[in-house]
Amino acid sequence: MNRENKRKTFEKGYYKTHACNDSFTCRVCGRPVVPEGAGSNHRNHCPNCLISLHVDIEPGDRASDCGGRMDPISVWVRKNGEWAIIHRCRRCGALSSNRVAADDNPIKLMSIAMKPLASPPFPIERIEEMTKLMGGDGRIE
Repeated sequence: MNRENKRKTFEKGYYKTHACNDSFTCRVCGRPVVPEGAGSNHRNHCPNCLISLHVDIEPGDRASDCGGRMDPISVWVRKNGEWAIIHRCRRCGALSSNRVAADDNPIKLMSIAMKPLASPPFPIERIEEMTKLMGGDGRIE
C-alpha cells in the first residue's frame, strides 16, 4: 500500500463492503501489483513473491504503525478447501492469515507448502529405524 493510503481512516467493517482497487509496486520484487486477476475484492500481498506489508491490526483498518514486511512462512487449508498464506512480520513478529489469490505464484506456494517435508526435524536416514520401532519391517521401497 502507498503510505498516503495507509493513513486513510475508515469506519469499522468498511473493508467488508467496499472493494480495494488500489494498485501498488511491491517493495521487495518491484513488480506492479494490480487488483485485477486476484479473484477477490481485496489484494493484500504481491502475487509474485507473496510478501505483504504490516499495515493492518484488523483486516482492512490500516491502523498498524509497524509497516514491516510480512514474509510468507506457511500455508494452511480452510474448512472449505481454500488455501491461505500465513505471514509473519519481520519487524514485530505478528502473524496473519491471508487468502490465496487466483493469480498467486503456484511454484512459490508449493515451495512454502513443501518446506516442512524438505527439512524434517530428524535425520532422514532414521526413517527405516523409526519404522522398525513402530512395528513395520523398516524397508523403504
